[in-house]
Amino acid sequence: MKSILLHIDHDAAMIARLQVALDIARATNGHITCLQAISYEVFAPGDFYGSAIAAAMPVIKENAEKLRAETEARLAGEDVAWDWRFVYGIAPDRLLEHSPLADLVIVGPSDSGSGGRGPSALAGDLALRAPVPVLVVPQDTARYDVSAPVMVAWNGSSEAAHALRAAVPLLAASRKVWLVSVAEEKDKPRFDFPSLEGAQYLSRHGIACEVVEVPKSAAGVADALLSAARMRECGLMVMGAYGHSRLAELLLGGVTRKMLTKPAMPILLAH
Repeated sequence: MKSILLHIDHDAAMIARLQVALDIARATNGHITCLQAISYEVFAPGDFYGSAIAAAMPVIKENAEKLRAETEARLAGEDVAWDWRFVYGIAPDRLLEHSPLADLVIVGPSDSGSGGRGPSALAGDLALRAPVPVLVVPQDTARYDVSAPVMVAWNGSSEAAHALRAAVPLLAASRKVWLVSVAEEKDKPRFDFPSLEGAQYLSRHGIACEVVEVPKSAAGVADALLSAARMRECGLMVMGAYGHSRLAELLLGGVTRKMLTKPAMPILLAH
């Protein structure tokens, strides 16, 4: 991962994802591009003359400048190459615009101002639309050890295959890779790619993995995967995002949505 695009914002996971970006950049001799997107699209009911927007703009700008100063001071003391890009507009669009020449986009699990309620719309949008994988970092992540075990959530879908391929640089650095599936008998006939094919793909890149099938828990697939990852002391989970339609996931509560609501570890997503 030589080119890392890092989302800069005031959410609770900012410090955590900055640290993870630094850890990955050091391990890969990579470069961090810090992207800070500021939007003045403030809506206040009844504000027909724009007085609320006019009052909010100086505060938004001041907070943005303070965050930039704090983050640049931290980066100045690190042995990692980086640059800063300040842009106007909403974060999903600006990150998407800058993603084609990145190897990885790093974001938090909750949108700024959401109070940590619900999964990040930003992470979901990027996972669906960006041409590169998206790494979602929980706020309690202290550090990312690139040699830590990694679990690949495998359901035989093209999305899982895309995530596996995108994660190869990180999988190559891991000391142990697990290819884990949670499948009931009725699900197996619809597999596009059996787990054996995923293992064969990794072997061509010199990456050994162990293929495991775990039983589905009463709480569902997401909990079964998280339990399997914790049991194997994994530092990262890799998974395909939104195998069904995004609307179906939002209405019915799919695996991706549940994983992003309160992630227990960094999650690498690709669609």
